[in-house]
Amino acid sequence: MKASFVVPGTSGVAIRDRLRLSDRDAAVLREVGVFLGSLAAGDLAVRSRQGLTHDASGWAARKRELTGDSSARWAGSITKATHDQWALARRGQLAEMVWLRGRIGQIEARMARPLGAKACKREGLVRGYGSRSEWHAKARRLHALKGRLAGVAADWAVGRVHVVRGGKRLAHLRHHLDEAGLDERTWRERWQTARMFLAADGESGKRSGNETIRITGTGEISLKLPAALAHLANAPHGRYVLNATVAFKHRGQEWLDRITANRAVAYRIHHDHVRGRWYVTASWQRNAVPVLPLKAALARGVVGVDMNDDHLAAWHLDTHGNPVGEPRRFFYDLSGTAAHRDAQIRHALTRLLHHARRCGAAAIAIEDLDFTDGKSREKHGRNKRFRRLISRFPTAKLKARLVSMAAELDIAVVAVDPAYTSRWGAQHWQQPLITPTRKTTRHDAASIAIGRRALGHPIRRRTAPPPTHQSDGYGHRTVQAGPDTRQREEPRPHTPGPRTSCVPPDSGTKAGDQNTQHRSGRSAEQQPWQQDSLPLSL
Repeated sequence: MKASFVVPGTSGVAIRDRLRLSDRDAAVLREVGVFLGSLAAGDLAVRSRQGLTHDASGWAARKRELTGDSSARWAGSITKATHDQWALARRGQLAEMVWLRGRIGQIEARMARPLGAKACKREGLVRGYGSRSEWHAKARRLHALKGRLAGVAADWAVGRVHVVRGGKRLAHLRHHLDEAGLDERTWRERWQTARMFLAADGESGKRSGNETIRITGTGEISLKLPAALAHLANAPHGRYVLNATVAFKHRGQEWLDRITANRAVAYRIHHDHVRGRWYVTASWQRNAVPVLPLKAALARGVVGVDMNDDHLAAWHLDTHGNPVGEPRRFFYDLSGTAAHRDAQIRHALTRLLHHARRCGAAAIAIEDLDFTDGKSREKHGRNKRFRRLISRFPTAKLKARLVSMAAELDIAVVAVDPAYTSRWGAQHWQQPLITPTRKTTRHDAASIAIGRRALGHPIRRRTAPPPTHQSDGYGHRTVQAGPDTRQREEPRPHTPGPRTSCVPPDSGTKAGDQNTQHRSGRSAEQQPWQQDSLPLSL
């Protein structure tokens, strides 16, 4: 099992607000964005041709060439964006090579096994293919994957990347306009909008933290026009001031503090062609926050969370690993557009964080899930439903949003090993927690298992019974009892009378005066003792 750890917080902040522009402002922004986008496309082509031979001198040469047509600051933003895009494409190539090698290795391992052979986990052997036709189809698949790997490896060796400014999906849509229900003019407008460039990096010490796109404390927006478009200026020093103003509602005070102190803030203006709206996004970096120690994060208990396809199952646990209160379920719908799915996840996480604050817990425990290597048919066979389920699981987006949103409420996020949490949780916790008024699901029990693993407790409710007799001679059987608990090593209180329910406790051959035979000084005739169904706490 991997050790539990506190997930580090985010180091960046981004906020967005809508711009209600006039027709004149929208026309100017579009012209500036298209012009700078053409410069960015040319710079990306030059950077791609340089490949691995690129160095600082080449970067400076590209920046000098762009400065004459725009400005030094616009040239710096364009070259930096180009470098980031090239680096992202390189990381994508590396990820694709790793994925291809994994698929090739899985297919080769299964092809090496006899037809119909069963898997053996103890010896590390995978199962063979079920028929000769399937084996032949996989041989063709293996040949295709090796061809793809050879091409990607050749590009990686020389530093060649394949990038489409505006998006590969939109570029392919040009040849399928009838299927998409678009005409050529609408597609052209979307294509130009996606290729526009209106982004400027911040500069500490400059007025309002950005000299290229400047937003003052009153919400006034102005931008430095490129040299080729200086005739569009309506303010001194070649600047254009928009009639629209902006007011950041979310984290507005933090943004205002930064621009008042002239600290760096980066801005990006973009156009949503489908909705016909303009937006401005402000982003900045925060100082690195030290990670909270695990023991301090769990000092007030934890809320265990089990992520599922349609909901989050949560249960509050105290410091001893006992479930407190009732289970909670926060549902979301992952169908529809990407914006709808994102809003559903954000709303579910907001309710989860508010529930954690009401419970008084300072940490949320989640599974450290990663399905990047678990979606293939070679691993899950013909179980298409399960493969489709884990493919649409929002693991990365959900964890990223949870970490960023929890940091704002000073709630730590603890990641635990996901091995057997659902199976052991259902085995040890589902049935004991079912009551006439509460139906405990398998996911609720898994949330308890996740929380107990984060707290360092075993998932099972009680340790195994003694191997030779049913007494406590081999140690206390309740895992929650600590070393400072009184009477934790003593035997259980004896219930007098026979072990059947048909005979009263004060009858029988041994129902005499037992005080004379009791050696502890206390009467053996006492109140009947019954163990609770839930684990004992300190």
